[in-house]
Amino acid sequence: MLVLLALHATVAVVLPWWARRFGDTAWYLAAAVPLATVVWAGFHTPKVLDGATAEESWAWAPALGLVVDLRLDGLSLLMLWVVGGVGAAVLLYSRHYTEHDTGRESALLLAFAGVMTGLVLADNLFLLYVFWELTTVVSFLLIAGRGDRAERRRAAVQALLVTAGGGLAMLFGFVLLGEAAGTYRVSAIVADPPQGAAVTAAVVLVLTGAFAKSAQMPLHGWLPAAMVAPTPVSAYLHAATMVKAGVYLVARLAPGLAPVGPWRPMVFAVGLASLVLGAWCALRETDLKKLLAYGTISELGMLIALFGAGTRTAALAGAVMLLAHAAFKAALFLVTGIVDHQLGTRDIRELSGVGRRLPGLLTVATLATASMAGLPPLIGFLGKEAAFEAFLHAPGLAAHGWLLAALVLGSALTVAYAARFLAGAFGGAPAPGGKEPRRPAAGFLAPVAVLAVAGLVGGVWATGTESAVRPYADGYPAGPGGPYEPALWHGFTPVLGLSALAVLAGVLLHLAGQGGVAAVSGPSRAAPPRLPGEQPGYRRTLAALDEAAARLTRRTHVGSLPVYLAVILTTVVLLPGTALAALIPRIESPPLWRAALELPLAAGVLAAAAMVLTTRYRLTGILLVGAVGYGVAGLFLVRGAPDLALTQFLVETMTLVVVVLVLRRMPSRFTPGRTTWRVRTVRAAVAVAVGLFVAVFALVAASARRNPPVGSEYFRRAEETGAHNVVNAIIVDFRALDTLGEISVLLVTAVGVISLVRIWNEQRPSRTAAAAADRTAAAGDEPRAGADDRKTGAAGDAENAENAENAENAGDADGGGVTEHQPGDFPTAHWDEPQEKWLPGADERAGSERSVLLEVVTRLLFPAILVLSLFLLFSGHSHPGGGFAGGLVAGQAFVLRYLVGGRADPGTAAPVGAGALAGGGLVVAAAVGVLPLLTGAAPLSAAVVTARLPVLGKIEFATSLFFDIGVYLLVVGVTLTLLSAVGVTLGRPRGTATPQETAPHGHAADSAGTPRSDGPERSDEA
Repeated sequence: MLVLLALHATVAVVLPWWARRFGDTAWYLAAAVPLATVVWAGFHTPKVLDGATAEESWAWAPALGLVVDLRLDGLSLLMLWVVGGVGAAVLLYSRHYTEHDTGRESALLLAFAGVMTGLVLADNLFLLYVFWELTTVVSFLLIAGRGDRAERRRAAVQALLVTAGGGLAMLFGFVLLGEAAGTYRVSAIVADPPQGAAVTAAVVLVLTGAFAKSAQMPLHGWLPAAMVAPTPVSAYLHAATMVKAGVYLVARLAPGLAPVGPWRPMVFAVGLASLVLGAWCALRETDLKKLLAYGTISELGMLIALFGAGTRTAALAGAVMLLAHAAFKAALFLVTGIVDHQLGTRDIRELSGVGRRLPGLLTVATLATASMAGLPPLIGFLGKEAAFEAFLHAPGLAAHGWLLAALVLGSALTVAYAARFLAGAFGGAPAPGGKEPRRPAAGFLAPVAVLAVAGLVGGVWATGTESAVRPYADGYPAGPGGPYEPALWHGFTPVLGLSALAVLAGVLLHLAGQGGVAAVSGPSRAAPPRLPGEQPGYRRTLAALDEAAARLTRRTHVGSLPVYLAVILTTVVLLPGTALAALIPRIESPPLWRAALELPLAAGVLAAAAMVLTTRYRLTGILLVGAVGYGVAGLFLVRGAPDLALTQFLVETMTLVVVVLVLRRMPSRFTPGRTTWRVRTVRAAVAVAVGLFVAVFALVAASARRNPPVGSEYFRRAEETGAHNVVNAIIVDFRALDTLGEISVLLVTAVGVISLVRIWNEQRPSRTAAAAADRTAAAGDEPRAGADDRKTGAAGDAENAENAENAENAGDADGGGVTEHQPGDFPTAHWDEPQEKWLPGADERAGSERSVLLEVVTRLLFPAILVLSLFLLFSGHSHPGGGFAGGLVAGQAFVLRYLVGGRADPGTAAPVGAGALAGGGLVVAAAVGVLPLLTGAAPLSAAVVTARLPVLGKIEFATSLFFDIGVYLLVVGVTLTLLSAVGVTLGRPRGTATPQETAPHGHAADSAGTPRSDGPERSDEA
């Protein structure tokens, strides 16, 4: 089963490339995978039909209880036939239907087939939820397409919001259900269902998610809206598979949870209401796809009611209708696609005489429509008769006559809209002078014919259908009269009378509504009245949510960082602090210090922290905060943690440099405060409370230990990893999963920072121009309109100060903030102005800004620092260091190049781009974690390798070293990314392949020798 899922994923990834190389053959490759699923299911069919199951389990993180449990039983087998069989037919059909974007569409459809396969095989609630939401994501991508049409975007968003919202409710229900049962295995929960109030709440939440996924009223509006998607998407997702996910969940849980209080009232009320009202809405539609969409809502409602009833006959009827609906509804959607493709419309008011012009398509459509209407000898007839039998004679259900009445009424309406579809699409005489449609190619029609004929075979071969659905139905006890068996003829029975009544009533309803006339001229006077529309309700709900969010945002997002910080810190103190105070733990008295050197270090930390509160200058404040960090690093070192101290020193240094670079864009002084004594008192109280809480929590945590510390175990097992430095062993081996998550967060954060800065830079030229205009007006060159409109208050003071400083530095028309040096700006040269270029990118700067001493020293230090970083990387397993420390040292080497050589110089030293370094590092670390699976070992496990090399002799290293190399590369890439965020260009200067091509005044010459401005990539250096 795992191989089957991996096959879907692998081929889906390959398909875009395949389509670019081999064109439409991608559809054949894609269809081969669902066909392989059908073949695999067929191989296991004899065993499953005998009542056995096939199971696979992969404990990919057993310590966290994360296990992939897969299980094939009778219900999963039926769904695999639907997912694989219909999927293959749709993909082959798409070969003729889809004209553009073959690679994307085929890959997404196959990916959907894969996640749907995982959903029906999942035997773990959390795994089922993961696949459940993946179907939502892929559905969103398929409905939205490339996002170039507004109606498709709106429909995709609506489907995403409704189904994902229902999925979130379902997840809460899964948690309640799993906790109540003591297991998250679906089969175990069904075999031994829990009881209690939590289970009742779980049932309500789970059913809500199922109703949203299966488009049950009143959560149905997304399905008709999704008909803007291409026909293959509608046929596969919105008729045969995705919308059946909710039905499948009800069928899966019903054997265990049907007796729970709210289960049957919810499935009967929602399912039968959707059955009747969905069919009613279908009678008014003139768009063939929307007609089928409302019909799908109706038929899914009947499936929900049948599977949720919790009896053997109803379960058997539901299973037969599951197969029938997949065959006839997918076929009818594909028929609609052929009509639209060949004639350019699917509006029944514009179609006439199609049946006479396309008789082959009419034959296929008639077979599928007859199955939908429940006519013999189609499989739909078997399902309808079994459904009537279930509600007519089942114990506990027969007493509720309204259930049977709703089922008969829904069946009659189904016959009516089935007739409307067939008459509207194919009825009437050909219009004189009308366009003659092209006959569809054999390969276009063949997949549709296979689905329609499958419905005929399933009806005629009733014993085969009964054998396929019996394993699931046998999960319920048989009724008093023995197990029901589907057949085309049971004699003259009340059930046969109900079937005839439904067909007769449907035909009369169609004729009374003048469906044939409506097919040409639109809804007639006798058409059923329209129900309240679902789209206005959805839009009003969305508008109300937006308004509520806006009001909440206006009250909570006040634009003040101190307020945000105070709220966060107060929450930290109140919630954990209250729990801590309620426990009243015992606190031991730790020694105040262990070494005399701790006293001056602690005093220095406290003094620097106190001085931060009194300074008025930003740079001074940053330096004092850095002093606090260095003092804490000293305390780590004194306490015997050199790795931690080294990392603290390096992080503090990097932070200090980056923040100082950022400060160039800000006023030198803090904004003059306008805070009252009350605000200052509140801030002081929050600060004191946080300090006390952290101190008390640290003491309590140290005193609350009852078990032996894990450190001794780490020391004992460090040699197993080939490490003599236990800290590095923890980072890259024992807790490698944590490290992988942390570097992923680091990369995502860096990407977010650079994105925000780029957005800010795009908006900055207008602000810089405004500041320059203010400066010109202040100098008296021209009157300044609105000079008195400067902002007031704390925020206004900060903005005015920033504008003033920007005005001083606004020398560039491109908004980059770099002073454009003109000849004569620097009348005298300083003593160490270089005459040659010691750093490749340094000649970008004006000569007076350069220093030969600094450039020569930097040129000598840069390789030495890189060698030191590599030493820390490779020695980390035995001595203080490692990939993170080494990456920080290498990053600071590039910072030195930037500070001395200018904004372009680091790009000349980096072999690849910052993004490639960071992303490549993450890929290397992740690949090292996954590779052990190929040898049967646990992920992220390491091995010690010993080898003899001709020159080096015997060497010994752990494979986790390569994980550390990935961390090293990622940290270097993130550092370069942050440098670009503060204004540096990490690329070779354009047109500076050779020194002779450099133009004066810091501009790079292009290939023709014309000076070229760097445009918006220029920094603020002045």
